Amino acid sequence: METTVYAVCVGLLCLIATSTAKHSPPQVQVYSRSPGLYGKPNTLICHVTGFHPPEITIELLKNDKVIPEAGQTDLAFEESWSYHLTKHVPFTPSKDERYACKVTHLGKMKQYIWEPDM
Repeated sequence: METTVYAVCVGLLCLIATSTAKHSPPQVQVYSRSPGLYGKPNTLICHVTGFHPPEITIELLKNDKVIPEAGQTDLAFEESWSYHLTKHVPFTPSKDERYACKVTHLGKMKQYIWEPDM
């Protein structure tokens, strides 16, 4: 009987902890693997950290259109139970094109623009 009561109490505590979990907005960095030189092959990277809960969507954009076949790391978490994720795709920047990372978390969407290092 004691074991059952203990198990129920632990279960309730876990449920309460999950339902009152802190919501943390993502911190986003958009950068390229190498300095952003126009006409030179590179990798566009969007690194998203510090968010909770883990449900998130990351899209890499070229002129506001999703760049296909982008790779993504596995979702990972920190000691604080906040999460991080990185999305990347090969690209060759052009002066007339705009690159961005679109992040949607808890129904809120925000775009982060890539700035070349020139």
